[in-house]
Amino acid sequence: MLYHLLYPLHTEYSVLYVFRYITFRTIYATITALLISFMIGPWLISTLQRLQIGQSIRKVGPESHFVKEGTPTMGGSLILLAIILPTLLWADLSNLYIWVTLLVTAGYGAVGFIDDYLKVVRKNSDGISARQKMFWQIVIALIAALLLYFSNGFETHLSVPFFKNVNPDLGIFYIPFAVLVMVGASNAVNLTDGLDGLAIGPMIIAAATFLLLAYLAGNARLSEYLQITGIPGAGELAILCGAMIGAGLGFLWFNSYPAQVFMGDVGSLSLGGALGVIAVITKNEFLLVIVGGIFVIEALSVIVQVTSFRYWRRRVFRMAPIHHHFELKGWPEPKIIVRFWIISIILALVALSTLKLR
Repeated sequence: MLYHLLYPLHTEYSVLYVFRYITFRTIYATITALLISFMIGPWLISTLQRLQIGQSIRKVGPESHFVKEGTPTMGGSLILLAIILPTLLWADLSNLYIWVTLLVTAGYGAVGFIDDYLKVVRKNSDGISARQKMFWQIVIALIAALLLYFSNGFETHLSVPFFKNVNPDLGIFYIPFAVLVMVGASNAVNLTDGLDGLAIGPMIIAAATFLLLAYLAGNARLSEYLQITGIPGAGELAILCGAMIGAGLGFLWFNSYPAQVFMGDVGSLSLGGALGVIAVITKNEFLLVIVGGIFVIEALSVIVQVTSFRYWRRRVFRMAPIHHHFELKGWPEPKIIVRFWIISIILALVALSTLKLR
């Protein structure tokens, strides 16, 4: 919005020429998201407390979690607001990629909000059934994938990390592949959201990584130099990634141990979906597995646990997702959280190294 209002005036006021630069708008989108979080966060938390919208703790979980009973949840609404508003303010709103990413982010946020609302407000412990939740996630991802596939010049070749000449073209099969990436990323982040700050930390790191990847993909000279797939217009996603970083940092202020608020499904589903669609647009679908390695490990631990117990009646982990396994081994919660953050930073650096290791 500000870009469209102020940049055309640069011929009269030269200082407004800075609105042309993605870097400038990304910085201020990040700051705007952070300020929104700090300004609205305390009010939202007190409102959730007043309405008694608190987290219910499963009795089968670690005993240390019982003290968290009643902590306000659905704080992901703050994250959504702090992503969407700065993006609308600072991004080029004629860019299709911005709208597709916002569609997935807001759509998945709506699914998560309804699920949280049914669980916490209506006291329906099941919320939306797993089948219904998956159905709507697929529908939203399918709409986004179709919009991208039928847009002018959208690339259906895959980029494989470490191999510059391996670029298989999926053609129309790229649509179900993109749906799989978005739905998978959304649910992986959702499974990770189990400890104070555990999910939002790696998400901030992933958003920062994809900020750089989006900027490089959208810059013709840099993408050619690095021999990565150039995606005209993808650079604008750096602004949305900046808003994700600002919103994440602002939320972490309140979600750090001991948490004053939990994000709930409204936050985890939307953040994962946003990460998935950005990976699809920037042609970094496989790199997402590395950048979001913590999310992948959490999801795989659940799959392994369920499969092992179903077929062999044996548990591989003391409890899944895997962060609960370490809790039951006696690791303090802050130690688990910080160590998972450290692993996320290492994985992000490995992912960025693939830009030159080709």
